[in-house]
Amino acid sequence: MDLQALSIKLANHDQEGMTFESIFITDDVLQVVVDQNEELPIYVTATEEQMLCITYLFDEKELKDNVTAELNASLLKLNVPVPLSAFAIIEGKYAIYGSLSVSSAFDDIAHELVTLGDNAIEALETLEDYLA
Repeated sequence: MDLQALSIKLANHDQEGMTFESIFITDDVLQVVVDQNEELPIYVTATEEQMLCITYLFDEKELKDNVTAELNASLLKLNVPVPLSAFAIIEGKYAIYGSLSVSSAFDDIAHELVTLGDNAIEALETLEDYLA
């Protein structure tokens, strides 16, 4: 599914009681807000093979002193039990992401967006002790 079609379908879709707002921030990046959670937008981009969905959680500058190694170890442990998502560090920002095939059904993509949004909120709550 291309991003233009995804944006149009999300505009009129309700998934598990959640609604979506989307806007293109560049020609190839769609910003999606799930259920009015503007604080944690999801950035969606697609290649010929996969669709990548990323939410930035916090900047490494927001961490308490001397907790980086402990935080990173915690994130590695959380990578397996967090459904449909994984953690990463992208240009100094901690993120949670998920990926799907571009041939995924729309309902699967919408489910991934809702799940990623929920996982981002839960991750921030879990990791708040590491933040200054």
